[in-house]
Amino acid sequence: MSLLFVVKEGFSSIGRAKLPAAITVTVSFFALVLLGLFSTVSLSFFDVIQELRSRVELEVFLGESMSDSLATRSAEQIRMLKGVREASYVSKAEAAKSFNRDFGEDIVRILGSNPLPRSVRVKFQPEYATPDSVEQLVPAIRNVAPGADIRYNQAFIGQIEQNARLFTLLTGGIGVLISVATVVLIGYTIRLAMYSRQEKIRTMRLVGATGWFIGAPYIIEGALQGLIAGILAAGAVYLLFDQLLFSYEPGIYKVLQPSALLIYPSTALLGLVLGVFGSALSVGKYLRIVSKR
Repeated sequence: MSLLFVVKEGFSSIGRAKLPAAITVTVSFFALVLLGLFSTVSLSFFDVIQELRSRVELEVFLGESMSDSLATRSAEQIRMLKGVREASYVSKAEAAKSFNRDFGEDIVRILGSNPLPRSVRVKFQPEYATPDSVEQLVPAIRNVAPGADIRYNQAFIGQIEQNARLFTLLTGGIGVLISVATVVLIGYTIRLAMYSRQEKIRTMRLVGATGWFIGAPYIIEGALQGLIAGILAAGAVYLLFDQLLFSYEPGIYKVLQPSALLIYPSTALLGLVLGVFGSALSVGKYLRIVSKR
């Protein structure tokens, strides 16, 4: 019976305070739409970063004194190192073919011989294609292939990490600000609702009602406000991406669409979580103030 009363009170509270609830849902809706857009762009950006990391290559130029069998075995050992996704052995003949393909010239015909060294082209798992991880792998590769000349684009890897770090700080800061604003707004509305019914709350306390029994309806009210705003925001983000963006910018849509599929349910769930969190903070603070009187 108590649980039924709590749930019923939570739903009916929105009806008794229609204007504040409508304002809260509206402002939370716009905040969650903005948060959904930022989240979609952020996830897509990190997908791009992972793609760039997967393209990072390290080239190990093997010494002339190393036999072909030993060179092939070295490539296999490098492939077994932690963080290495692929290690391809490039023979002198294959290096000459690559030169011909890239420059349109036959190096053997030009020089009379093939001076290109054998090498191992190493690609990393995306999470290991960072400056620190690559620096740690270089000594391990040198142990496998002593005397090898190891080369990679250190500046490119550093630039990827710098951009990823900067974008993470920017989007993370904006996301936190929007989330805090939504929590404060929902909490403020719930506190106003509790102040408007303080006589009823006082009476309930006098007859022995627990803090949970008093505060639960308001937490449900805040959760409903957050859930409604989240569902509406998810619908708005869907319209923006799957309708407008698909129609006018299909290229950008292809990049953002995989992330957007995750954002739709997440936006609705986030609205619910923020609603519960904001209302719970407000209810707890109000009940602590009342208990001191």
